[in-house]
Formats: sequence, C-alpha cells, structure tokens
Amino acid sequence: MRRSRPALVITDAAQNPADELRRRQTRYIVMMLVRAGCLILAAVLAMAHVPLLALWVSLCLVGAVLLPWLAVILANDRGPRPEYKLANRFRRPTPQPPAQRTLPQREHPRIIDAD
Repeated sequence: MRRSRPALVITDAAQNPADELRRRQTRYIVMMLVRAGCLILAAVLAMAHVPLLALWVSLCLVGAVLLPWLAVILANDRGPRPEYKLANRFRRPTPQPPAQRTLPQREHPRIIDAD
C-alpha cells in the first residue's frame, strides 16, 4: 500500500504559542531574579568588607546593568521560521498534491426542469 504523502515528523511541528510565551516569561523572571540577587550580593559584600571588594562589587553591578537588557532581548526572541532552520535546508521539499480541476462556470446556470 502506497502513501499519497509523506508522514509528518513530530519534531517538525511548531511549538504551541501559549507554551512558547510561558517559556519566555519564565526565562525573563529568572533573569530578573538573578539581577536582584546581584544587587543584594553587592550590598552584602560591601558591608562585609571582603578581599578584592572592588572586583566583586563591580562584577555584581555589571551583571545588574546587563541582565535587564539581555532579559528583554531573550524574552522577545522567538524560534526561527521553519524555512530558516538548518535542518530544513537539507531536506527535500514535500511534494504538493495536484491541483483539483473544476468545471468552468457559466454565466447563466442551465436549469433542467422535470415537468
């Protein structure tokens, strides 16, 4: 028995938009929590007078400044379109089903009356 079209591979299916939005929101929240942790860690290190204080505080502050920018960029990032995925570049295009032919339409339909 021959199939008329190739089987679909589930890994080629697009991700559910609600799941993708939830994943991006979660990534944003985690990055903002890490930013808050950087600020708190910088304050704790400044009060504790640890060795190399300037280095540790500057690293925490750089993280606190860069993380919001990265979080917004990554939260707005979506996956590539199917035509731009590398895996789809090497795959043969799926054959399209032949177009169905229709009869030409007349301006006045022909009516056949049984009477």
